[in-house]
Amino acid sequence: MKHLAIILCALLASIALHGQNNDPIVGKWQNPSGEGRIEIFTKGDKFFGTLYWIEDTNKKDTKNPDKNLQDRKIQGLEILTGFVKDGRTYSGGEIYDPKSGKTYSCKMTLKGENKLDIRGYIGISLLGRTETWTRIK
Repeated sequence: MKHLAIILCALLASIALHGQNNDPIVGKWQNPSGEGRIEIFTKGDKFFGTLYWIEDTNKKDTKNPDKNLQDRKIQGLEILTGFVKDGRTYSGGEIYDPKSGKTYSCKMTLKGENKLDIRGYIGISLLGRTETWTRIK
């Protein structure tokens, strides 16, 4: 009986994790310039993204306002943090721009299966900029 309970718990945990990873936003995306690729994933019930590939793998975070972080490599940085899903929109999170060293409020909106609008803004969404990322298959 004890073994059945362990197997059942493992199965339920696997189903819960698998369900989260099936979210349409989870996966690998490329920015419009093609110089960066981001992998979006879940932690708990929120969505995050890591800059897993860039053209210049030695590029440092020199624009970061925190001098202690300016020597770290940009590749591998978590640049999307804390998004919550609301339909086809993911909001409440932030995006870090290593080119400027600034962090912006952000929302992401799926446009079909393979396009993702990323809108970074200060204050209200009307005062911002949108770029469209493309899914990497």
